[in-house]
Amino acid sequence: MSAIAQTPFVSVIIPAYNGDRFIAETIETVLRQTYPHFEIIVIDDGSIDRTRAVLEPYGDRIRYVYQDNQGVAAARNRGLELTEGEFVVFLDQDDICHPDKLALQISCFQEHPEAGMVHSGWQRVDADGKPLADVEMWHQVPVLDAAGWLQWMPILFSAMMFRREWLERVGPLDSGFKQACDVDLVQRLVLLGCQTAWVRQITVGYRQHDRNDSLNTLVQAEESWAVRRKFFDRPDLPDPIRRLENSACYSTLVWIAWRLCYTGYTSEMVRYLEKSLQYTPVSFSRTLSAWVTAFTGYAEEYRYKLDFYTLSNSTSWRNLISTMFI
Repeated sequence: MSAIAQTPFVSVIIPAYNGDRFIAETIETVLRQTYPHFEIIVIDDGSIDRTRAVLEPYGDRIRYVYQDNQGVAAARNRGLELTEGEFVVFLDQDDICHPDKLALQISCFQEHPEAGMVHSGWQRVDADGKPLADVEMWHQVPVLDAAGWLQWMPILFSAMMFRREWLERVGPLDSGFKQACDVDLVQRLVLLGCQTAWVRQITVGYRQHDRNDSLNTLVQAEESWAVRRKFFDRPDLPDPIRRLENSACYSTLVWIAWRLCYTGYTSEMVRYLEKSLQYTPVSFSRTLSAWVTAFTGYAEEYRYKLDFYTLSNSTSWRNLISTMFI
């Protein structure tokens, strides 16, 4: 890997699709960075709203490219083709950069020249940008090695920065995934031996609103499991990574179940919990307790009032429990 230049250049890629509601604020937060050596590339993935009009006043402060709608992975790939930077940030059209995001992450790369990825914390904010909760995953996953990534997969692309040469080595994002292309990319980087360093600070605001793609949890669930199976079905996995399969698959399925619970898909939630029984490392009774503990933790993170009484009395849940202990 090459050494970092004296003043490394960062390419900030923003894929946009019908983003006129928030994208100007997102761009403003990049323009206010304390680190000055960057470019902004906006790939408009076939928007039919006022995205183009909102971006016109920025003139040559951004590079704007329009393409027919192909999905977020294709938009990010197109942005990568145009980058001039040694480092790359994939920033979602509705997220908010803290002023020192780029400076902190470049500094981290300078301290960890072996790293190909740098990650940081994020803050969940509402549609108006008001704080909801801080997410500091380094407390839970202090080391983002292969085990840390595959067990927890604490991904938020906007909170990360990548060394471009690693992205070139791993190949493009998989446009077959609508939501899980980020997970697929990180899994492939981990397999190549790409190392990650933490910036133990919050650098972005992850905006929660009524049009978040992540609220389409049926697609999210299907793709999250598909991308995990795609990885572990590879015949070329080294033994140390192969040994992580059961724990990684179990934690993925429980997280998927939580997301389905959070968005009201109880019967689908139960189906993924049932699938997790194939991978659980403990007895069914201890697994049941682990589910409750995991859901409680996720609910606290999301500031969500989890009604265990109603959940445990649902027909789907009761059928699952009866099946477990026959």
